[in-house]
Amino acid sequence: MPRTLPIVPIEVRLYRDDVDPFDDLLKGVRGEGAAFGTSSLSEPCGLRFADGPPLTLCVLMRGEGVLTQGDLVLPVKTGEAAIVRGPEPFVFAHTDAPRTICDAGDDDPCPAEETVLLTASYRLTGEVARRLVAVLPPMIVIPDDHDCASMRDYLEAQLDARRPGRQVVLDRLLDWLLVCTLRDWFDRPEAVRPGWYLALSDPVVGPALRAVHADPARPWTLASLADAAHASRTTLARRFTELVGEPPLAYLTGWRMALAAERLADTSATVAAVAREVGYTDAFAFSTAFKRTLGKSPTAYRRSSPAAPALG
Repeated sequence: MPRTLPIVPIEVRLYRDDVDPFDDLLKGVRGEGAAFGTSSLSEPCGLRFADGPPLTLCVLMRGEGVLTQGDLVLPVKTGEAAIVRGPEPFVFAHTDAPRTICDAGDDDPCPAEETVLLTASYRLTGEVARRLVAVLPPMIVIPDDHDCASMRDYLEAQLDARRPGRQVVLDRLLDWLLVCTLRDWFDRPEAVRPGWYLALSDPVVGPALRAVHADPARPWTLASLADAAHASRTTLARRFTELVGEPPLAYLTGWRMALAAERLADTSATVAAVAREVGYTDAFAFSTAFKRTLGKSPTAYRRSSPAAPALG
């Protein structure tokens, strides 16, 4: 009589090894109800943007001028895109010392249309988005050869149109514009790249970073990350800390907590469910790590998040 062997369930975890941590940060760039508009000004005028959003995207449709924030002054030409990091206010004008400065949004502050500036104020939420903002300088300007250059006329037409779904279209255009501008910035030689960005090209650290981002819930250890990197544990720990600025498992915990914060803010999933999604079987251990990393318990973080869903 044939022998029957017991069926033993196994768990197979698959992850892609081509995942880019920068991709994950850009996925957190999403606009909902973005303040999108154009301003026109003549030569003596300047426009002050003082509401302090975390990011403001500026595209100069016509004319030229300068962006000023504190002591930092950057020239901008037609077609160039700029990103300004808040909450500090900034001014756009023809010179760095305009005779008249009006608040952006005022009714017809400078009636002549010699210069037209398209702006989008972007109020980011979530820990993933904050990680992105943290690596940006106060202001960046991308030349006219960037990916967004061909969209100027289309953008201006959408601003004037009153078709159904206008706001959603503008939100998605803003997502696309920001992603293209940020990507172009980090490709430029003058960009100050964060350690993890530079580490992506490292033959030891790059594979470990991509493994973490491809499957953050996997029960990673230093040994298993070293296997993914085809290196010894000592080599990985040393190289990772040198290039990224923190040890591999500390980076893993920080990224898990950022993902967990997004889930807590965007869904009604229980804390235990979110803990399992990011690799914790023990909700108490997850809560301890979350509070140590973000300064609040998961429940308190959810309550304080403006995007948190109502729990019935």
